[in-house]
Order: sequence, then C-alpha cells, then structure tokens
Amino acid sequence: MKVTTTRFGELEVKKQDVFHLNEGLMGFESLKDFFIVDPGDQTLILWLQSVADSAVAFPVIEPKIFNPDYQLKLLPQEMKSLELTDLAHSTVFCILTIPRLVTEMSANLKAPIIINNQTKKGRQIVLQDSKLDIRLKIYNDLKKFIVNYTSNDTPPPGPKNEAPTVISPSDSKAP
Repeated sequence: MKVTTTRFGELEVKKQDVFHLNEGLMGFESLKDFFIVDPGDQTLILWLQSVADSAVAFPVIEPKIFNPDYQLKLLPQEMKSLELTDLAHSTVFCILTIPRLVTEMSANLKAPIIINNQTKKGRQIVLQDSKLDIRLKIYNDLKKFIVNYTSNDTPPPGPKNEAPTVISPSDSKAP
C-alpha cells in the first residue's frame, strides 16, 4: 500500500511491515497502526510513522545502541498482552525528544515500545523500574557509537541510497 507522509513523502509499505498498537501511544491513543522508516541518514535514528495520520511520526531508537546494559523486565501480564514468551522475539524502541539544540537529545527509557516480531502486535509500556529515566541525555553516547561503529557489510556498488525506506521492526536490530 502507498502511504503519504508529511516528513518522508509517499512510501510503499508492505502489509507485513505494519504493526498494531492496540492501546495506541500515550497522548495518541486513537492511532493504532504504525510502521518504521529508516530515513537513510546513517544516524541510527528511525521513525515510527502513523499509517492513519500523515503528520504523526516519532523519532525512535533501540536502547541497546546507546545503553548496552539496558535491561527490559516485563511483568507476566505484560508479556501475555504482547503474546510473548521470550523477549528475544521482540524489538524494543525508545521515543526520542530532539530539541533545536540537538546535543540535548533525550530518550524515554521508562516507557518503551515493545513489538512482537511474530504477531506484529505492540504496546508502549510504562516500566515499574524507578531507576529508568524518561529524559536520558543520549547525544554523546550516540555520537560515540556512530563514530566507533564498524561494519562487516560491504556497501553495494554505485551511488548511496539515502532515500527513506520502510523496514520491518525485526530488521532494525542493534548491532
């Protein structure tokens, strides 16, 4: 299907790349269906784009990228609501706040979005851990990761494709 977005223009979205958040997101409860967009800018920041509202897209990132020690602990009823028996079958994203002064960028570790990679069902869950920050400054850690990141992937020949692309949440796994 074709989805028109205000940020990325018209994108071709496969049905299997759309996931459903039964409860929506906090403050956006009426929006249930989303997909992930990789803007192609090499920042590791992805975008959670609404299918229903072309103007609604949230910058997201996998917390393991900037915080390798991030531990997600879900209650049994939360696992059940996601139809998960093992978190290995999920992808976790944190919503970012990116102000004008980009060095003040922060991530919400307290209320991640967890997506079951098999059922394409997800939820934003407020975790019980009181030590998790809702505005963790990540700019310096992210910058270090990008600078130090080495990949075994050989780039394809020809010009670099920097156009936004839709990706499956399970394809976004942190290295």
